[in-house]
Amino acid sequence: MDSLQGMVVFAKVVEAMSFSAAAKTLGLSKSAVSKQVSHLEDRLGARLLNRTTRRLVLTEVGRVYYEHAARVLVEAEAAERAVSNLSEVPRGVLKVNVPMSFGFQHIAPALPEFLATAPELRIDLALSDRYVDLMEEGFDMAVRIARDPLADSSLVARRLAPNRMVVYGSTEYLAKHGEPRHPDDLTQHCCLGYTYAASPDEWPFVIDGKPHVVKVKGPIRANNGDALHAAALNHAGLVVSPTFICGGDLQKGLVRPVLCDFTLWQSSIFAVYPSGRHLTPKVRAFIDFLAGRFGPEPYWDWDTGVGKAPA
Repeated sequence: MDSLQGMVVFAKVVEAMSFSAAAKTLGLSKSAVSKQVSHLEDRLGARLLNRTTRRLVLTEVGRVYYEHAARVLVEAEAAERAVSNLSEVPRGVLKVNVPMSFGFQHIAPALPEFLATAPELRIDLALSDRYVDLMEEGFDMAVRIARDPLADSSLVARRLAPNRMVVYGSTEYLAKHGEPRHPDDLTQHCCLGYTYAASPDEWPFVIDGKPHVVKVKGPIRANNGDALHAAALNHAGLVVSPTFICGGDLQKGLVRPVLCDFTLWQSSIFAVYPSGRHLTPKVRAFIDFLAGRFGPEPYWDWDTGVGKAPA
């Protein structure tokens, strides 16, 4: 570090051909500049400048050293500019982990619009419903659906949207089997179970402010929400599902919500990223984009009887 500092001081002296002018440029005293050059000459074992009372003259060794030093300083300035640009413009590769169904339905279709605003950025998208360690697996960020996304205290979270849950079935199924009027009526229905739920055969409601768990049964279980939705569309039974999966078909009337007067457990959709890292422009830009695209009343809830379009 001392040699680099001496190189910078020496280059400024040569460019100004004056200790006083170089000192003013560097914000140092004239004596400090003179000492830096003297120390540099001592380390190199060669005289770089011949000093007279009226002027400075580069020695032959000094001229060669300055040519190399100038190239080093140009590269250093270019490196600083590059870092400065990186701190302002989203670029490079953004590695993102997202849940399977949400990623397929709502993240992947949004990527072209986002990339149009960040042409120097590339997305490496990993779709998976398993929990991933962002730091260990090299992800810049993730989208997670949870009540508490910060069970891992090394993460920072930003809420992107609510994750509203609804019980629904096809109109044909409901016409054949009737519509449940109370959560306890679900015991008389075919209920499709999500394998990754903590208790696939227990559907949690809140009645009068208290938890009310209903034990259900049915012919199908699956570890993917889209698979359960497809089965419900084809009249296999009732399913409890996030509206981001069924919202489009609720809007079209292909399926119908039931038990709308009762509250199911709720969670939210979050963007998370490691707290120990500086929030880079690429991560910030993508999170801002998603928050603006989804928001507190996401489009998949509009005209479903669950959410509403923002005014």
